[in-house]
Amino acid sequence: MNPIFQFNNYLLKRQVFALAGKFRVFDPSGRLLLFSEQKMFKLREDIRVYADEAKTQEVLAIKARQIIDFSAAYDVVESATGQKVGAMRRKGLASMFRDEWEVLDVNDNVLGKLFEDSMGLALVRRFLTNLVPQNYDMTFGETRVGDYKQNFNPFTYELNLDFSMDTAGQLDRRLGIAAGILLAAVEGRQQ
Repeated sequence: MNPIFQFNNYLLKRQVFALAGKFRVFDPSGRLLLFSEQKMFKLREDIRVYADEAKTQEVLAIKARQIIDFSAAYDVVESATGQKVGAMRRKGLASMFRDEWEVLDVNDNVLGKLFEDSMGLALVRRFLTNLVPQNYDMTFGETRVGDYKQNFNPFTYELNLDFSMDTAGQLDRRLGIAAGILLAAVEGRQQ
């Protein structure tokens, strides 16, 4: 597996004042590992993730299955092999009040879920202010395998991805990082 995907902690930053969404993923020492640029005016989401800003080596593709879907599913594919790593499926109705996603394996079996930490804070974010940072937990059954914490900063979007509690290695880091990019791209539009 690509050494990019062997860390327990990452920092994802979304460039706020760009016309298209630009995402950068850094390792714990602050070194740029991944770059992604969301294409504007696409009917179906197709996010490409590269090992550098020059886009010389594509490492992941995150593709929406349908054009418009309230409960959209996004396949995560390793670009070098074309192999599906897994998928993320948004829980449409449930996500109206509190963001919730299902984490799927290569055969679309549910592995776990990714959800906003608090219903109360989720409602505050939606109806009162978006200045309350988001926090998500990823669980496989009762086991927490990931934590996604947004840093409070009104001028930039930063999301800390922490997989250190996944001591059994249940979560494929490619899927974990793709989930962070989707949170920044899809849920980040609410902000």
